[in-house]
Amino acid sequence: MDSIRFRLQVLLIVFSAVIILGTVGFMFTENLSILDAFYFSIITITTVGYGDIHPLTSEGKFLSIIMIVLGVGTFLGVVANVTEMILNKREKKIRLEKLNMVIGTFFSEVGTKLLEEFSALDKELKGIREALIITGDWSEKDFMHLNRMFHKYNSTLETQNYDLENLRSFLLMKRDFLLRLLENPMLLDHESFTELLRAVFHLTEELAYRENVKQLPDTDKAHLTGDIKRSYDLLVRHWLQYMKHLKDRYPYLFSLALRTVA
Repeated sequence: MDSIRFRLQVLLIVFSAVIILGTVGFMFTENLSILDAFYFSIITITTVGYGDIHPLTSEGKFLSIIMIVLGVGTFLGVVANVTEMILNKREKKIRLEKLNMVIGTFFSEVGTKLLEEFSALDKELKGIREALIITGDWSEKDFMHLNRMFHKYNSTLETQNYDLENLRSFLLMKRDFLLRLLENPMLLDHESFTELLRAVFHLTEELAYRENVKQLPDTDKAHLTGDIKRSYDLLVRHWLQYMKHLKDRYPYLFSLALRTVA
């Protein structure tokens, strides 16, 4: 998209220069007013040729030839690049919509449950819990403020009494689902969400590797706590983005999500 935008900018500069050159040139060679000269330049470049005006001098005819050679190609280039930008924007919008469906499936199957369980371990969250209550009246400014808050927020998870066996069973049950999501080619367009999936899948693999999670050495407990914290931090940020998407596009799903997530 950036390369298309750059090409369009260059073509517009050239196109504007050709029009200015033609307008000034026709004013002097054909003794036209600025409006008539501009009008003549436009119909020459676009090859419309109404026939109500045409060059009478040799200089004007020579200028028309130059404008046709330079201007027509530039004009067609502008039209082609604008069309390509519109099509790319539409295609990107479709891809983003499909990607948000994938993200929604993730939260329905895995993300929401993990977010509820991990947030219960976050003792620092109690102090700001009221500020996190999302309502239907929230504006984009509210979501941006909360998003900035969590980018600076440092969660503290207390996992001493957390039921790792239950978490292990749940994630192993969802293991194939997570793997299929990671194989989805659409995720190439969303690196940060892929990072979340990888974090959750890594946590799943770490738990799968340990058959007995009820009796773990302190080093293993600390390692798993770090994996849970990484997944939790990413979950919160993507959940906020997903909730904003639902509020903007699917209010009925947003309402359901509000009732589902505590």
